[in-house]
Amino acid sequence: MEFPNTGDFLAGRLRDKLEHDDLEFIESLVAERQKADTGKVLLARGAVANVSTVLISGYIFRTIQSENRRFIVGVHVPGDFVDLHSFALKRLDHDVVAAGPITYGTVPHERLRTALEERPRVARALWFATLLDAAIHRKWIQMLEQLDAPRRIAHIYCELQCRYELIGQANARALRTPFTQIDLADMCGVSAIHANRAVGKLRELGLAEIRRGDLYTSDWKALRQYAQFDADYLYGDGPLRFDQDWF
Repeated sequence: MEFPNTGDFLAGRLRDKLEHDDLEFIESLVAERQKADTGKVLLARGAVANVSTVLISGYIFRTIQSENRRFIVGVHVPGDFVDLHSFALKRLDHDVVAAGPITYGTVPHERLRTALEERPRVARALWFATLLDAAIHRKWIQMLEQLDAPRRIAHIYCELQCRYELIGQANARALRTPFTQIDLADMCGVSAIHANRAVGKLRELGLAEIRRGDLYTSDWKALRQYAQFDADYLYGDGPLRFDQDWF
């Protein structure tokens, strides 16, 4: 693979608008490739950040602790620049945590500073990635307000499946994750018992079965309809797709 650390960065979206030398520069931002196991805190709330993280394989959670309870407020997939905004903020208001075994790259902030000062096209791509994160966060807020627990869980899996489709790593019949039912509960703002019932509801409806975090379905279209999932906010194919003339 020509870009082993950043080959999935903005794949299916802005990546095909970047020149080859831009992609080479983005790959050169990664100073070190590392591995981590489940639960490893890559960046703790309030800690000073001097590097940002590119996820190469696996999943990463953004989490917030409140009154002895964990809330999962974001999930990252390969290609995501997980904490790019720490370059500007330096301290985050949440934790960045490995969800299962992961491989990731670290990008020193001095290299990001060089990108901003010397490579305007790369700087805009990095800005695009940060704004894409914000679009996903807004959709999660809407999803939590609008949907019941079974549809929330279905929506999360449909979103992740779509994000894997964008980077060319989707499985037509299953989405494999390390998520526990406690993880699903913490993503959806419900109790573990409620999450268990929601998983059972999806099975009863014949839409999907979730076993040890892996979702199996024979009909993603039906699952997306049930979840009221519209992928426009992911800025892949659709009316919000990025236009070459704007870059």
